[in-house]
Amino acid sequence: MSRKPRVVIGLSGGVDSAVSAHLLKQQGYEVVAIFMKNWEDDDDDEYCSSRQDFLDAASVADVLGIEIEHVNFAAEYRDRVFAEFLREYQAGRTPNPDVLCNAEIKFKAFLDHAMRLGAEKIATGHYARVRCCPADPGEPDGPNQEPHATARGGRFELLKGLDETKDQSYFLHRLNQAQLSRTLFPVGELRKTEVRRIAHELGLPNAKKKDSTGICFIGERPFREFLNRYISKEPGPIKDERGRVIGEHQGLSFYTLGQRQGLGIGGIKAKGAQRGGGEHAPWFVARKDLERNVLWVVQGHDHPWLQSQALDAGEASWVAGDAPAAGAYASKTRYRQADAPCTLAPGANGAFHLHFPQAQWAVTPGQSAVLYDGEVCLGGGVISAQQAS
Repeated sequence: MSRKPRVVIGLSGGVDSAVSAHLLKQQGYEVVAIFMKNWEDDDDDEYCSSRQDFLDAASVADVLGIEIEHVNFAAEYRDRVFAEFLREYQAGRTPNPDVLCNAEIKFKAFLDHAMRLGAEKIATGHYARVRCCPADPGEPDGPNQEPHATARGGRFELLKGLDETKDQSYFLHRLNQAQLSRTLFPVGELRKTEVRRIAHELGLPNAKKKDSTGICFIGERPFREFLNRYISKEPGPIKDERGRVIGEHQGLSFYTLGQRQGLGIGGIKAKGAQRGGGEHAPWFVARKDLERNVLWVVQGHDHPWLQSQALDAGEASWVAGDAPAAGAYASKTRYRQADAPCTLAPGANGAFHLHFPQAQWAVTPGQSAVLYDGEVCLGGGVISAQQAS
């Protein structure tokens, strides 16, 4: 009787990774859990306490009957993720640290640690799937299959999670063939409601625990309050599209394109204008002029300055290892949006260009443009510039 491989799962304290561990045990794997501590600066802070998460993870491990190890990756996180996060904000861009954390910590530092523990695979609670596409057409393929195809010349695809409302492939688009060959996403085939039901039936202590929002080192605190600790304020004028100064910003790093809240400006009412007119439409951040330290804002969600017909991106990472052929695909330029039809034109040195038949709203430099072919996530890159419609 063949032995099932040892799987090391990242147990976060949340319900998704807890149910993932249970499913792996059900499938006969030898399961070992690791709790990753990635941030230390405010560990006693009300906004981000990894202590409670670890207690929840340890309680789950106890119920499931698996070992759990507490591993500190805070130094790696600060060097590989947080330092880049600050560099991007200081350059006026809006980075996505979750993308970088997956590439540098969860599927690099954690994967390396798991291999040292004798793991043949790792697993996480992400809502995504891995499909093995063997070179031999006579062999079956399917999501989350045993990863032996690399030796046969096959490849692995990253697929969206079946629950479209929870799909996390956007954050995983930098994973490569070697990483996918060793990765399992047990809840990728399930809907969140089913995951909650399983957790409840098992009597898991975190069955009703709320999903975490945002990234740990910010937590639920006001974003500007957090950045104030690390980035100096450089106030400057806020101008509207007519060039009128209508307020003062606290530093361009503290704002992102499409931002509506926290601008500190109200409506501008022209003399004699009727109440309820367009002059009271909400303001949105539309442009950031780093040279002149000017924040440009416009009124109305559909203002032309907020619409982009195309974008340029760099630092491309393609799941297959090579850039997809030029042609028609779909793309997300931010996590919480529907796939948008686009045309890809690959460039040199990891750059590419996307054109959208329908203008996209608030395309933001520093965020990721992720490419899809149906349910297959092809990879993506970091948005460097956008072209107005």
